[in-house]
Amino acid sequence: MATAVANQPAPASGGRAGGAEEVVLGKAYDVALMRRLWPFIRPHWKLLLAWALFMPITIALELAQPALFRYALTTHILTGDIAPLPFDAAAYMGLVLTQGASGFCETWYLQLAGQRTMHALRIAIFDKVLSQRAAFFDRIPVGRLMTRMTNDIESLNEMFAQGAITLIADFVKMVAIVIVMLTIDPTLTLLTFLTLPLLVVLVEYARRLMRASFRQIRVRLAAMNAFAQEHLSGIKVVQLLGRSTTAQREYDEINAGHRDAYLGQIRADSAMYAIVEAIGSMAIGVVIWFAAGHRAESIPMIGVVVVFIEYINKFFIPVRDLSQKYAVMQGAMAASERIFQLLDTDEPDGATDPKATRAEGGAAKPNTTGPALELANVHFSYGAEPVLRGLDMRVPRGATVAVVGATGSGKSTVIKLLTRLYERERGAIKIDGVDIRDLPLAELRRRITVVSQDVLLFAGTLGENIAMGQDYTREQLDDAVRRVGLDRALARRDSGLDTKVAERGSNFSAGERQLVAFARALLRNPEILILDEATAHVDPEAERLIEQGVAELMKGRTTLVIAHRLSTIRHSDLIVVVDKGTVLEQGRHDELVAKGGYYAALERTFRRQDQDDA
Repeated sequence: MATAVANQPAPASGGRAGGAEEVVLGKAYDVALMRRLWPFIRPHWKLLLAWALFMPITIALELAQPALFRYALTTHILTGDIAPLPFDAAAYMGLVLTQGASGFCETWYLQLAGQRTMHALRIAIFDKVLSQRAAFFDRIPVGRLMTRMTNDIESLNEMFAQGAITLIADFVKMVAIVIVMLTIDPTLTLLTFLTLPLLVVLVEYARRLMRASFRQIRVRLAAMNAFAQEHLSGIKVVQLLGRSTTAQREYDEINAGHRDAYLGQIRADSAMYAIVEAIGSMAIGVVIWFAAGHRAESIPMIGVVVVFIEYINKFFIPVRDLSQKYAVMQGAMAASERIFQLLDTDEPDGATDPKATRAEGGAAKPNTTGPALELANVHFSYGAEPVLRGLDMRVPRGATVAVVGATGSGKSTVIKLLTRLYERERGAIKIDGVDIRDLPLAELRRRITVVSQDVLLFAGTLGENIAMGQDYTREQLDDAVRRVGLDRALARRDSGLDTKVAERGSNFSAGERQLVAFARALLRNPEILILDEATAHVDPEAERLIEQGVAELMKGRTTLVIAHRLSTIRHSDLIVVVDKGTVLEQGRHDELVAKGGYYAALERTFRRQDQDDA
C-alpha cells in the first residue's frame, strides 16, 4: 500500500511503550484505503443514496432563504408595500422548517450508515484479534490493540460525521453559491472572489502544518494508551514496589509529548479561523465598495448587497471549518491504515490457517495402539535463543506423565506447542499418531484441555464462567462443582453459581479460582488433560479440597502434569526430566531417585518446598 510515511519522527521520551513502531499517514485522503473501506460501506449503499438525495434538497432550501429575503426587502419593505409581508414571513419560515426536516433526514441516513459500517468493522477487528496466535500478542502491546479497536474506529466514525462525506456537501454548497451569485451579478461575483488565491495559499499552509503535527499526535496517543494499560494491569506491583512516583513521571513525559504534538494543529486551526474571517470581511468590504458607485439603482443594489453578504457568509463557513475537517480526515486515514494493517496480519489461530486444515487426500486416521502423545525432535525458539533443542517425548495412552525441570527449561513451551498457541519450527507433534497440524484447531483444543496456574475469570456469574459459553444444564454445572469440591468452598456464598464475578475474579481466592478451572475441565471431558502447575497457587487446605476431584478428572485420561510439588509428581506413571530444551532423564520416581542424577537433585528441592508449604 503506497501510504507509508518516510522519515517518521521519533517518539517523545517515555514513549517506549510501543509508540516507536506506530506509522501514521501523511495524506488526508487515500484512494487505496477508501477502496479497502468500501466492502464495509457497500451493504449500506441505500442509506448513502438517501443521504445523497436529501443533501441537495437541504442546500437548495438553505440558499433559497437569502433570495426570498432579498425579494421581500426590494419588493415590499423598501417600496412601502408591506401588506404581503406576512406571506413573505410565512414562506421564509416554511423554508427554514423544511430545511430543518431535510437536514434531519440527511444527517440521520449518513450517521446510520456510518454506525452500521463501524459496527461491521469492529466485529471484523475483534474476530481478527481473537484468531491470532500467542506470538502476535507477544509482539503487539494490548494498549496498542485497544487503540485500534476503540480510538481508531472512532476516528473513522468521525469521517462520516464531519469528514469526507460532509466535505462533499460543503463543496456542492460552495459551487451552488458561486453559481447563484453569478446569476445575480457576474462582475460583483468576480470581484468578491479575488481573495480566493490567498485562501488557497492559506489552506495549503494549514494542511502542511497539520500533517506534520498529526503524525506525532497518533504516535504519542498509542504510546500513552500502551503505557497506561501496562501499568493499570500491574497496579498491585506498581503500588507494592513503590513505582507510583516513577510511573507518574514517565506518564507525564508521554502525556506532555502528546500535548505538545497538538501545538501545530492548534496553530494551524487558529490561523485558518482568523484569516478566513478576515478574508470574508474583505469580500464583504468589496461588495460595499462596489455598491457605493451605484446610487441611482439604490433599491435593487441594496437587495444585491444584502443577498451577497448572506451568500459570502455561507460560502466562508465551510472554508473556516476546513482545518477541523482536514484533521478529521487525516485521523481517519491514519486510523484506517492501522486497522487494515491489523486485518492483514497473517498469523491466524483458527481453521483459516492453511496448516490447520486436514492433509490433502482426506483426514489421517488415528492410531489407537500407539502413544497418545508423541513429540519427536521438536525445535522451537521465541527469539534468537532456542528453547527446545530436539525434544523427544512419548506419552502412553491413559498414563499420567509428569514433566519436571528448572524454570526456563521448556516445560510450559511444550504445552503451548501441543495446543498450537505457537508453531514448532522443526520436528513432529502427534496425537494418536496424527500430526496436530492435520487436525482442525477447534478439534485439537476440544480433545486437549489445559488447566494452568493462572485462572482468569470474566465478568458475569460464576456459572457463566464455568460453562464458558457452552450449553450445559444446571445439573451438569452442579455436578462439576460438587466433584471438584467447589460446592464446599461456595457454602459461605448464598448466591452459589449466580455469584457475580468482580473484575478478573478479584472476589474469589486463588484456591477458588483453581477449583473453577477444574470444574471447567470436568465439563469439557477431554481425552487429554494437561495440568500446568495447576496447584502452584493453592494453599494446602484448598489442595486437599480438590484432591479427590483431580483424581476423578484424571481417571481414564491421558494426563500431562507440569508441577513443582512432590505430591503431584511422585505418583505419576512416568516422569520426564527436561533441561535446556532436551530430555535428560525419564522413568518412575523411585527409579530416578535411586539413579542419583538430575532428578534426584530436583527431588530434594521439591521436598524442601513441600515442607515449607506444610
